[in-house]
Amino acid sequence: MNAVSIPVSGLKLRTQRADGEGSVQVPLDPDVRIGTAKVFAVYGKGGIGKSTTSSNLSVAFSKIGKRVLQIGCDPKHDSTFTLTKQLVPTVIDILESVDFHAEELRPEDFVYEGYNGVMCVEAGGPPAGTGCGGYVVGQTVKLLKEHRLLDDTDVVIFDVLGDVVCGGFAAPLQHADRALIVTANDFDSIFAMNRIVAAIQAKSKNYRVRLGGVIANRSAGTDQIDRFNSRAGLKTMARFPDLDVIRRSRLKKATLFEMEESPELAAVQQEYLRLAQALWDGVDPLVGVPLKDREIFDLLGFD
Repeated sequence: MNAVSIPVSGLKLRTQRADGEGSVQVPLDPDVRIGTAKVFAVYGKGGIGKSTTSSNLSVAFSKIGKRVLQIGCDPKHDSTFTLTKQLVPTVIDILESVDFHAEELRPEDFVYEGYNGVMCVEAGGPPAGTGCGGYVVGQTVKLLKEHRLLDDTDVVIFDVLGDVVCGGFAAPLQHADRALIVTANDFDSIFAMNRIVAAIQAKSKNYRVRLGGVIANRSAGTDQIDRFNSRAGLKTMARFPDLDVIRRSRLKKATLFEMEESPELAAVQQEYLRLAQALWDGVDPLVGVPLKDREIFDLLGFD
């Protein structure tokens, strides 16, 4: 099957053979590949706590001595909110302000330093119904490359919009070494996780990304996650309980490493530090096998 060019909102998209039959993809520009940094893409159902997880994981990496860049990929642009204590302007907003003349931008126009030295960028998203998230991600990485902001970075974390796995918002998978899925111990979260596994499987045919593992969030137990993992070939890397201090940290514009100490908080901080170290040391890729929708209902949806 030949690649097909399709004009969409002024962009040229194309299908790539190994990314899924009939899927419209934004091809990766080889000139905007991230260099030597370890790259992680965090996915999960909308509202599951990806930004909280990503931000605290970024801090944990910084606490073990790594230079970290977090890239929020969501039109809400609140991924780095607890790191920077503000809603920073998005790359797309900044580009629009200079009529998309990227050469007029300086690094300080779109990169902000957050807690403990974590560098923060909000890619943002296209106006609703008018563009593609893949273009936004590509332009963000291109800017970072042009300004040599990736040269001194050890870890890059993409925090990606919800469970949308279209060609656009799957674009961070083209850059990532490992994809991490945040889920709760419930049917809807696991259903979303299954679709993300399928997206990672599709991208792994063309790119180096592999599934790293599952992060159980807001979960007292993991019985449903464990049942799905055993069928799909996944593994839980870390678990974070549903604690009020986590909710309060967002309200206080703070990471968990800035909150008042308590035994339960210390345990969560240690779990983040353990996860960061494990990811830095390297985790074996998982070959996840997504289930059919009916299989998930039969596995989790009925007694």
